[in-house]
Amino acid sequence: MNETLQRRRFLFDMGLGFGGVAAASILADDVSTANAADSIQRAVASVIPAKAKSVIWLFMIGGTSHMESFDPKPALNQYAGKTVEETPFKDVLESPFLANERVVAFDPNNGFIRNEIYPLQVGFQKHGQSGLEISDWWPHLAKQSDDLCLIRSMWTEDSNHGAQLQFHTGRHRVDGFFPTIGSWVNYGLGSINENLPQFVVMGTPIADCCGGMEAHRANYLGPRYDGVPLSVDPKNPLPYAKPPQHIDSDRQQSEFELLRSLNQMTADAYPSDDAVRARMEAYELAFRMQTAVPDVVDFTDEAAETKQLYGLDQKETEPFGRQMLAARRLVERGVRFVQVYHGSNGGAGSWDSHKGLKTNHSRLSRQVDQPIAALLADLRRRGLLDETLVVWATEFGRTPGSQHGDGRDHHPYGFTVWMAGGGIRGGLAHGATDEIGFHAVEDRHYVTDVHATVLHQLGLNPRELSVPGRKRLEKDYGTPIKAIIA
Repeated sequence: MNETLQRRRFLFDMGLGFGGVAAASILADDVSTANAADSIQRAVASVIPAKAKSVIWLFMIGGTSHMESFDPKPALNQYAGKTVEETPFKDVLESPFLANERVVAFDPNNGFIRNEIYPLQVGFQKHGQSGLEISDWWPHLAKQSDDLCLIRSMWTEDSNHGAQLQFHTGRHRVDGFFPTIGSWVNYGLGSINENLPQFVVMGTPIADCCGGMEAHRANYLGPRYDGVPLSVDPKNPLPYAKPPQHIDSDRQQSEFELLRSLNQMTADAYPSDDAVRARMEAYELAFRMQTAVPDVVDFTDEAAETKQLYGLDQKETEPFGRQMLAARRLVERGVRFVQVYHGSNGGAGSWDSHKGLKTNHSRLSRQVDQPIAALLADLRRRGLLDETLVVWATEFGRTPGSQHGDGRDHHPYGFTVWMAGGGIRGGLAHGATDEIGFHAVEDRHYVTDVHATVLHQLGLNPRELSVPGRKRLEKDYGTPIKAIIA
C-alpha cells in the first residue's frame, strides 16, 4: 500500500473523518499535492492601505434583470411592442461592442438579441439622500440606498451560463478552469482567525453545466485555497467534520498528536516538500474547526430582534436570512471571504427568466431582499461595514427585447452589480447603459475590474498575485474602479 493510501486509511481508522470538507479543502486529491502548484509561495503585494478586512460575495444564479432591479429604463415603456429598428436606438445593433461576445456552442433556444421591446415589469422610486433609483421589488434594500454603489456598466463575454464561472475567474468557460476571486484573496492574505477557514461557501453552488464547484476553487493555486462549503446547521455544519460517537475528545487529541508526529517526521525527512507542511496545517485547522464552526451557525445567543431583522420568522426569507446572519458572524470572527449562492436549481439557475419574468423576479427578490438589507444594517450598527466589503452580483443581465412574450433572454453587453462598505462610496450610481439598457456605454467595466477593486480594498495588488510558470492575461488582472473608492 502506498504512502498516500496508508495515510488516508490511518485517518479513517482513528476517527478524524474529515470526509466532505477534507475533499473540498484539505485532502483534495492527496496524490497530487506534491506538484508545483502546492510548492508556490504567496506573492508579496505592494503596500496598499487596506480599507477592508473581509468580503461577503453574494451571487444570484441565472442572470438577474438589471432593468427590473437597479437600472431603470423608461424608454422601454415608451417603445414597448416596437422593434429595436423602429426606435431611435437602432444603432445598438451595429455597435462594435457586439464583437466582445464569444459564442462557442450555438444554443438554438437562448442567447439571442430579441428584437421586440419589452416594457418594464415593475416600478422604480428614488431613495435616500442620494436619490438612487431602485425597483419596487427591492423595498428593504432601498432603505440602505445611501450605502450602495451601483455599477451599471458591467459587461462580459459569454452569452450563455458559462458566464457564471467567468464572473468568478474572469475567464471564458472554453479557456478552462482558473483560480477564483475568493481563492486569490485566500492566497494573498494571511489568516485572521486560525480556527476558521479563510474562504467559506454557503448555498448550493452553480450547476456542473456552468462551472460547478470550480466557481469557488483555487485550481493551480492548490486545494488549500479552495472555498470550504458550510451548512447553516449547528448539528452538522461541515459534513464528516466531527468524529464518530465512540471517539471522545481526549482520545482524538492523542490520536491527532500521533498523526502530527508522523507528519513531522516526513517533513523533517523532506524539508523542501511544501505539500507535507500544507497537509499538516490542513489537519490542524480541521481539528480546530470542529469546535469553532458549529458555534458560528448556532444563533441561540442572537437577540430575537436580530433574528426578526433577517427574516428568520418568515418562511420565504428564513433560508437566505440564516445564511446572511451566518455571513455576519463569520466576518465578525475574522473570515476573509464569504461566498453565498442564491438560486441554484440544478441547471441554469432560478433567476434565468426566459418567460414569466414578473412572477419569477418578484418571488426571488422577496427571498433575498430583506436578508441582504438586514446584513448591511447589522454590519453598520456593529461597526463592521467600514471593514467589510459586500458585493452583489449575477452573471449577466436580460435583454431589452421580449422572449416568449413575457420574459427576457441572456444579455452580456450591459448589466448591473453593486458594492457596499469596505471603503466604497455609498449613494452612488457609477457608469451607465444606453437608453434601452442594451450596451454599457459609460465607464465600461469587464468583470475582473470588480475583482481588482475587491483586492485593492483588501490591500492587495492583483498584478503581483501570480505564480511562476502560470502566465496571466492582461484582462485577468482587471483595473480597480477608482471612481467608486472613498
